[in-house]
Amino acid sequence: MSGDDWWRGAVIYEIYVRSFQDGDGNGIGDLSGVRARLPHVAELGADAVWLTPFYRSPMKDFGYDVSGFTEVDPMFGTDADFDALVEEAHGLGLKVIIDLVLSHTSDQHPWFVESRSGREGPRADWYVWADAKPDGTAPNNWLSIFGGPAWEWDTTRQQYYMHNFLAAQPDLNFHCAQVQEAVLGVARHWLERGVDGFRLDTVNFYFHDPALTDNPVLAPSKRNANTAPSENPYNWQDHLHDKTRPENLEFLRRLRALLDEFGGEGRMRATLGEVGESQRGKQVMADYTAGADKLHMCYDFDFLAPDLPDAARVKEVIAGVQAVAGAGGGSWPCWAFSNHDTVRHPSRWKLDEPEQVRVMAALLLSLRGSVCLYQGEELGLTEAHLAYEDIRDPYGLRLWPQFKGRDGCRTPMPWAHDAPHAGFSDAKPWLPLAPEHVAHAVDVQEGDPASTLHAYRRLLAFRRAHPALARGALELEEAPDPVVAFTRSTGNSRILCAFNLSNQTRALRAPWAAHGLNGHGFSGRLIDGSLRLGPWDAYFGAEAPEAA
Repeated sequence: MSGDDWWRGAVIYEIYVRSFQDGDGNGIGDLSGVRARLPHVAELGADAVWLTPFYRSPMKDFGYDVSGFTEVDPMFGTDADFDALVEEAHGLGLKVIIDLVLSHTSDQHPWFVESRSGREGPRADWYVWADAKPDGTAPNNWLSIFGGPAWEWDTTRQQYYMHNFLAAQPDLNFHCAQVQEAVLGVARHWLERGVDGFRLDTVNFYFHDPALTDNPVLAPSKRNANTAPSENPYNWQDHLHDKTRPENLEFLRRLRALLDEFGGEGRMRATLGEVGESQRGKQVMADYTAGADKLHMCYDFDFLAPDLPDAARVKEVIAGVQAVAGAGGGSWPCWAFSNHDTVRHPSRWKLDEPEQVRVMAALLLSLRGSVCLYQGEELGLTEAHLAYEDIRDPYGLRLWPQFKGRDGCRTPMPWAHDAPHAGFSDAKPWLPLAPEHVAHAVDVQEGDPASTLHAYRRLLAFRRAHPALARGALELEEAPDPVVAFTRSTGNSRILCAFNLSNQTRALRAPWAAHGLNGHGFSGRLIDGSLRLGPWDAYFGAEAPEAA
């Protein structure tokens, strides 16, 4: 995709840098390794890559605890390695989006070291500091997503500081004007280095209620595990005061204005926001992307949740997004089934057969919005099972064994079935490579036209060949469960999309007279107005025979 709206309908391939490819032989993925494997992403048919953090960090949260926003951590390479990666990606027709972690820093960041040194000084209020209650307890009832209170006592300042995640990840105070200028400066640095956009980590966590009002209790019937696992009491509160504050919208406008400075010559820089909000996610996603003055696209956790989205749930999510999309559908969603924070969806949803994985991929790639694919998703990889002694994720170590953390989706990418460590590295990888993944290595699937890898390539090529699937409007059609049907349309082009999310053959009346399209790999048929779908099957049809 090209032009100023390349991001609209783009397929973005997430690369977890530590586990994609080791280029220097130390068992940890790095930028030179990513660069070497970019042709795989280009051949898949993606439009952009999203790189997880590669900045200087003590790695207590594996890069999401940043101690140097504008520095490449030596573990991942050098500035020259980054520049070479960007050049290689652009040469392959791939945009480069980098993960920008702005809501918090590492406790080893120089900003925090200075801030905690005393209550006076230029950076004294750069973080969220608060006095203890008279009895010495935390200022309020706010909780950390990683478990326990969102407050940590600091003996030097004799105050608590706020952390939505690890205690080693203190939250920046966005109510401080100097903080906003500093993080905008970070964004400017990477824009000047040639990146095409940012994935904004926890984008709704930037601001807090300065009055530190307690969050209300959430009724058990309204609790869900979209943002945090069910074992975590974080779900017991309605997080009205510690995130998703109205002040955030004005900051997002400032960020968008900065990106627009770099948008000339058909090279708009884009933003993808992660909305961690269980109660109001769709509305926040719509608010953050409506108009042309805030974020370009957002994703929430509807399809990153634990439960399999059956046909009824898929329709509910689509209808919910449509309801808050605004006049003309101006807001823009981005969809994902897997990423570096969730159990891989074939395991999470118990998709035991390749046909199930493929029809869900077809559904994902047919929704109105952009799409994120997570490395290994195109291979049909399942969640890896790690022994406790192999766990590295602090989240998993804290909530083990009920919640085993995020390492199971972060194990190394299998490239070659007969190479040491499946071609990821010559050295012992930082996480064990799952033995069951070796049989699904890229080289194995390359030689099998019926493989999941080839199925994903077909679907991405099919999406690219039919612009209505990438950018068109979406209208839900009447269809009995377990079938999901909708029409995608743009200009004079209409495409009927239908998906059977069950293991039984289904037949239904077609909503309109379509003519079957080829190239997607499914066998659904439309005969005499009757749509027939086999188990875990799909149908795609266009309005006119000449479009087939």
